[in-house]
Amino acid sequence: MESLTRNDGRGADLAQPFVDALPVHGASVSTLGTLLGTGTVSATDQQAARIDELQFDLGEGPCWDAMLAAAPVLEPDIRNSPGRVWPAFSEAIRSENIGAIFAFPLVVGPLHLGAVDLYCSTPQGLSAADTQRSEALSAVVGRLVLRRALAQLDQPESLDPNDPFFRRTLHQATGMVLAQLNIPPDDARLVIQAHAFATSRPVQAVAEDILARRLDFSVSDSSTGGPHD
Repeated sequence: MESLTRNDGRGADLAQPFVDALPVHGASVSTLGTLLGTGTVSATDQQAARIDELQFDLGEGPCWDAMLAAAPVLEPDIRNSPGRVWPAFSEAIRSENIGAIFAFPLVVGPLHLGAVDLYCSTPQGLSAADTQRSEALSAVVGRLVLRRALAQLDQPESLDPNDPFFRRTLHQATGMVLAQLNIPPDDARLVIQAHAFATSRPVQAVAEDILARRLDFSVSDSSTGGPHD
């Protein structure tokens, strides 16, 4: 956890801390859906990356369910007694050295970004403490993944972060979003920036719409995290 919180996510190995902290054999971090696209951000090994690849290609599996429901999907014996039905994915992993899969969502406010997949080569469960630890790590990784994606964007020329008016507008809009979603200020700012990215608009324009109450994040679509106009 400390190694994650010390950096901004760029160039960091986001998957390895899960293996270091939990009784699992491998881990992967992936983005899913339209906001950041679908792909593996970080994986500890080829097997972890393979689990991601199968789910991307088939459009089903624990990572999709975890992201869409914003809740963990725990499969301690996925090959012999799966708790959910994934016809294509279950068939695909029969030839893989996988006994258990645990998927945790990457969520920042209303934004469903992707998921973390943890696997074990033999059937086994996660304790309540391990599940809580996984959720805490996933919360940190979700923020880092979003920050990394936003940092790679070119900032519009019309937006000057040193402009006092812009800073004041963004600060006020951040306050409204954190009140709407009951999330920390840093997460509220990320939500605003991510919405600007998703809609190809300047951050200042989005902030102004929030202040004018043309955008409201308090009730949003569960799959995209989009606000109501």
